[in-house]
Amino acid sequence: MQITKAEFRCSSERISQIPKDDLKDIAFIGRSNVGKSSLINMLTGRSGLAKVSGTPGKTRLINHFRINNAWYLVDLPGYGYARTSKSMRNDFAKIITDYVLRCEKMHYLFVLIDIRLEPQKIDLRFIEMLGENGIPFGIIFTKADKLSKTQAQRSMKRFSEVLAEQWEELPPMLVSSSEKGEGRQEILDFIGGCLTK
Repeated sequence: MQITKAEFRCSSERISQIPKDDLKDIAFIGRSNVGKSSLINMLTGRSGLAKVSGTPGKTRLINHFRINNAWYLVDLPGYGYARTSKSMRNDFAKIITDYVLRCEKMHYLFVLIDIRLEPQKIDLRFIEMLGENGIPFGIIFTKADKLSKTQAQRSMKRFSEVLAEQWEELPPMLVSSSEKGEGRQEILDFIGGCLTK
């Protein structure tokens, strides 16, 4: 798949405000500062489409970007950032869980994982929730340029082993680097496949 057109459509505080049309949502989520905005910009080929910030927890709304007038790429708030107030964290949790569990437009969800880190409890908890609720999802490992190929493979293997303790079948896993453009075509082709299902 190729992206020829990408435009910001709207920001929503709750799922009642998201676009009311038949286009499918392909959503992206991850811990704050996992590189979500950079990945979205890399995939769309538009450097300023999603706002990249050095401050974790910057995305606080559900952002819809209309792609090729055919589907939506959805930027969800990051989870698990400690420096926001507890009430704000609860708001993030509600806006995220409402969308992920109740939004009928959501067709597929990508969970972004920083490839440099050991498996994080918060990511594993979130993935567990997806499994319990039968949400279709895949994993994108970000920041692959920060490790050697061997280190990256080792990191993915470690994450897979932890998941395999609870899952009979592992979710699809892709690797990306927004810096180098690595994984772009694989992710777009995967999305193309999802949209036909």
